[in-house]
Amino acid sequence: MKSYMVAVAAMALAIGGAQAQSNYPERPVTMIVPFAAGGPTDVVARIVGEHMSRTLGQQIVIENVAGAGGTTGITRGAQANADGYTIMMGHMGTHGAAPALYPNLKYDPTKDFAPVGLAAGTPILVVSKNAIPAKTLKEFMDYAKANASKLNEAHAGVGSVSHTTCTLFNEQLGIKPNRVAYRGTGPALNDLVAGQVDYACDQIVNLVPQIKAGTIKAFAIATAQRNPALPDVPTTIEAGMPDYQVSAWNAIFAPKGTPEAIVTKLNDALSKALDDENTRKRLLELGADIPDAKGRTPRALQQLVDSEVGRWTPVLKAAGVTAN
Repeated sequence: MKSYMVAVAAMALAIGGAQAQSNYPERPVTMIVPFAAGGPTDVVARIVGEHMSRTLGQQIVIENVAGAGGTTGITRGAQANADGYTIMMGHMGTHGAAPALYPNLKYDPTKDFAPVGLAAGTPILVVSKNAIPAKTLKEFMDYAKANASKLNEAHAGVGSVSHTTCTLFNEQLGIKPNRVAYRGTGPALNDLVAGQVDYACDQIVNLVPQIKAGTIKAFAIATAQRNPALPDVPTTIEAGMPDYQVSAWNAIFAPKGTPEAIVTKLNDALSKALDDENTRKRLLELGADIPDAKGRTPRALQQLVDSEVGRWTPVLKAAGVTAN
């Protein structure tokens, strides 16, 4: 009788769990954005989350949990209940560069998450103040090599996208400039516009207005194709630095162990958002790349994370960069 009751109880729990998954979501879903409001990841999360909320029938509530290059918020998300009610918008830094930058990182990007899908790519541009005499990327590369010790490179702090991507740029160019850290992209960009620093590498989402206004120079975009938001800016392939291909992608993750049925519902909502004409328009105006159907699957995201960790770890370790 006892074993029978145990079996009945187990069956009831299984049925209850299956019903909970089929009825998901029954309350608002929290999406942790591991950066301050108004930044590129936050903007992408709010645009995509708005449409996902309509598909899911429940509000996706954005919670900004900034700190430690985004790893504070992602750590919190990784430790949340795996029930689909806490998800995260991670990116290249939190799920690619973080293991090399943070030796005491409390999560493994390749193992501790249920990948949901890639939301957007945010390509990197190489830009400089207007007073730099170079007009092309090739000319800037030559100028940088000849004046490396005098150059001041601006970035948004150790571990930021601008810092990480310029680490790769400097390494490929073979230069060691003066690296000037700021508390965020905003003040770094302000000083670049003012001519107080010489150059930077940063996400297109941050740079389109300044480039269009002519307050800074854009030498190249680190993608295989030109971007519709900046059609006159050549790619690094066209401009003579083909190996410099970088995107600070943004993607949705759930805690490890989140039921597959819930991950599927979240991925479906994300896919519908990325197919929506208005959502696409808003993302494209920012300069974001929208992944195709194959590129936005959970499996594709897992493969991206694996490859990004493998790519950034040797680069950052060779440069001797840590954020701790």
